[in-house]
Amino acid sequence: MNEEFVILVDEKDQQVGLMGKMEAHEKGLLHRAFSVFLFDLEGNFLLQRRALSKYHSGGLWTNACCSHPREGETTKEAAMRRVKEELGLDVNVEEQFSFIYKSQLDKGLTEHELDHVFFGTYEGHINPNPDEVAEVKYVALEDLIDDMKENPNNYTEWFKICFDEVLENL
Repeated sequence: MNEEFVILVDEKDQQVGLMGKMEAHEKGLLHRAFSVFLFDLEGNFLLQRRALSKYHSGGLWTNACCSHPREGETTKEAAMRRVKEELGLDVNVEEQFSFIYKSQLDKGLTEHELDHVFFGTYEGHINPNPDEVAEVKYVALEDLIDDMKENPNNYTEWFKICFDEVLENL
């Protein structure tokens, strides 16, 4: 398998280089990323539990999809590509906002991302890729807030950070 690269950026989202994904996470360098939040028609959040085999945060609950765009790919194209690869869904998403965060992960890795956050709506069958996703579920906002307070260790670090930003932008 070819090494995946992330796009290193400055705080204004201007590309300053490329680096292998693992090296960028080991060094904690700022790079471009995206987070997709999908909702059903009642406004419930689609969550995925990451596959146990993921290189970090395996088995934890998170938003519908997160990843990194490839060089030459728009962030929206990348978001829609990864939703298809991870969840088997063809769904349109629209960027709502972006922000920068930095967080320590397991296995000595650091997320330092300029995160473009997309929202979309989906109703129907979900066909998750078992290499990426252990399970999926829809959760009402109030139930999600309560569970995140009661069981914060069940959720990815970036989801907990991004969720606060999402609530401000709903």
